[in-house]
Order: sequence, then structure tokens, then C-alpha cells
Amino acid sequence: MCSAIVAISAVVSFGCGKKGPPLAPLVKLPVAPADLSAARRGDTVDLAFTVPSVNTDGTRPANVAHAEVYAITVAVTVPPLSDASVLKYGARVGRVEVKAPRDPNLTADEDDPSDEVDAPEGKGLDQGAPARITEPLTRDMLKLVDVPRDKNLPPLPKQTITDGPLLGPPPTVTLRTYAAFGTSTRGKKGPLSRRVTIPLVPPPPPPSGAAITYDETAIQLTWLPVTVGDGSAAADGEVLLARPLGPARPTITYHVYDATTPEAAVRLTKAPLDVAKYTDSRITWGQKRCYVILAAQTVAGSTIESEAPPSICETLVDTFPPAAPKDLKAIASEGVISLIWEPNAEKDLAGYIVLRGVEPAQTLEPITPELAPIVETSFKDTVTPGIAYAYAVRAVDKAGNMSPVSVRVVETAR
Repeated sequence: MCSAIVAISAVVSFGCGKKGPPLAPLVKLPVAPADLSAARRGDTVDLAFTVPSVNTDGTRPANVAHAEVYAITVAVTVPPLSDASVLKYGARVGRVEVKAPRDPNLTADEDDPSDEVDAPEGKGLDQGAPARITEPLTRDMLKLVDVPRDKNLPPLPKQTITDGPLLGPPPTVTLRTYAAFGTSTRGKKGPLSRRVTIPLVPPPPPPSGAAITYDETAIQLTWLPVTVGDGSAAADGEVLLARPLGPARPTITYHVYDATTPEAAVRLTKAPLDVAKYTDSRITWGQKRCYVILAAQTVAGSTIESEAPPSICETLVDTFPPAAPKDLKAIASEGVISLIWEPNAEKDLAGYIVLRGVEPAQTLEPITPELAPIVETSFKDTVTPGIAYAYAVRAVDKAGNMSPVSVRVVETAR
């Protein structure tokens, strides 16, 4: 009996196997920052991205303490860079602090209620918020970074010689490449975002001669067209030198910004303009409007804007009178002359003023209040029978502008 028990115990012990060491906990890392973009104006690059709010395993909140942007300067002809090369050979452009979870391991799945876990806390940006970093460009950034070729990449194709004229090597452009990533509360880097590039060539000069004109329907902006050379050299005082881009002159386009609030300028042009004029149909009388016009050119698929010239401003004042009322008619009855006319179409119309005089009057005088014009398109005038009266009507807008006098009509009451 004891032997059987021993045998059974041995089998059970063998079947359970040997217990191994405990597994290390899964390290949660933030996803790559989304929507990385780079916009260059003059010699400044504005970078924008979205702070990570989830981890690579889909849980939230993200285990992120800060987000960083790295940059590296390379030639457009080099092979694609690996993420490891960007981090090893690039330089940090900037960093933004992010609100982090108190315990990174206490997370909720994507479908769980939002109150399942504590919200991130501390100083910094909210998770999922937009972030911005600015990099001023300098001459040192023109130096190409010597990145060793990745051994895992296929070899470059050999150049073949063909009959024909010697054209020389293809033109190259120095590019500055940017990538962003989030860093965990323990300093572990998450995956890199998509890359964005900015060409390091001189920006176009800003437009000059900007002017504003307007009428009651729209604001017209005009400026002098910008012309540039072939891009083979920078002008005196420019920070960045250009590399040759070929014999053709670059195409210059324009962007128009509403700079009425300078710290929050808004671009009005959805697409670059290829002509030196712009129409803004937003008319609000008494409002001050300021504009900044920038020249732009596209190099290596990226748009480079000029430095911002001084803004031009104008306060919109309504000095435009309405049209004269049309189709004025007079109808006589006993002791009364009735007037009717077509309504005016102006949006800022305040009303009408009726003018009268005894025929043959050289001038007509108002018989309705000028400061409180009537809004109806008709008027009944009680008069002395047997006397010929001349009438006309003027329209007036809310700014006090009066129209020309309508066509005169003459009638006599019975």
C-alpha cells in the first residue's frame, strides 16, 4: 500500500514539472506621436505633433513623461535612415513635459470606461494635446552628418555610362529630417513618429508694396510680385546657403494671413496663390483688419515661406451710399398723394427719406425724419388739393450714407 502511494506521488511530482523563475512584467511604452508636421518660415522651423495618449499595447493612459523631437541633416540622395541612426547620430531639437500616470501599470483597455483608472497628473501637457516646438536654423545645421551605411540594406546600384552629352551629377538638396517619440516614466523610448523633412536652402524674399483697398462687398489685397535667382547662392546676410537646384528659376507663390491678432495669425489661403492679389469677402464695418503676405516656394516636396514682412492694417469704414430708390410712383386721391417704390437690396439699409416741393421747385425738402428714416416702401402725404407737388426718395444706410435722389414725380391731389 505504501509502495503504491509512493509510486503515485512520484508520478504526480513528475507530471507537475519544475517551476521556473517569475516572468518580468511587461514594460508599457507610449505609441509614436501622431501628426508630426514641420513648417518653415524664413530661418525658423515650427514643429507640431500630438502627444501620445495610449500605449503600444492599446491600453491607456500612456506611460509617457515627456516627448522629444530629434533632427539630423543629410543629403536627399542617401539611403533611408533607420530609427536607430536618427537617435544615435541626430540631435535633440526640443522636449515637452507631459502629464504622466501615477502607476504606469494601472491601465485600462480601449473599450473600458474612462473612469477605470486615475487620470495622468503633474505638470506638462495633457495626453492627446497638440504640442509645438520651434527650431531656429543655423549654419552649423548645413553640415551633413556622416551616417554609416546599414549593412542590412541592399547595395546601391552601379552607375552606367550611356551615350549622350555630359550632364554632370544630379542636383542634390540638403535636408533636415525630424522625428518625434515619447519617453516613459522610467526613461524608455517609445517608437519614432513618421519623418518630416525641411530643405536647407535660402527662403524667398518677402513681398513688398502691399496695399489694401475695399468697397462694400470685399477687401482687395495687392502686392509686388517676388522674383528670385536660380538659387545657386544666398544673398548677403542670409543664414543658409543653397545648393544648386538646376537652371530653372523656382516658382514663387503666396500665402495670405489674417494677422489682426498677431500672436494667433490665421492663414486665409487654402492653396498657394500664383498671382499677387487676394480678395477677402469678410466685410464688417468698424472692424480693424491686418494682413501679412508671405512668399513661398516648393523645394524637394516641402514648402518654404519667406520671413514675415510688416503687417498692413485698415479699419473698415462704410463710406459707400446705397443706390437711389427705383420705380417711384405717385397716386392722387382726395387730399392725399400716395407714393410707392421698389425696395433697396443693400444689407445695411436703414430706411428711406421722402422729399417734397411745390412745383416748379428747384430743390426738394425732407418731409420724413432724416435721423429716423421710414422702413416702409410707401408713404401717404396729406396735401392741399389743386396744387402740384414734386416728390423724390433717398435711401440711407446704417452708417448714415445717403443715396442719390430718385427720379422725381409730380402729382396733384383732388
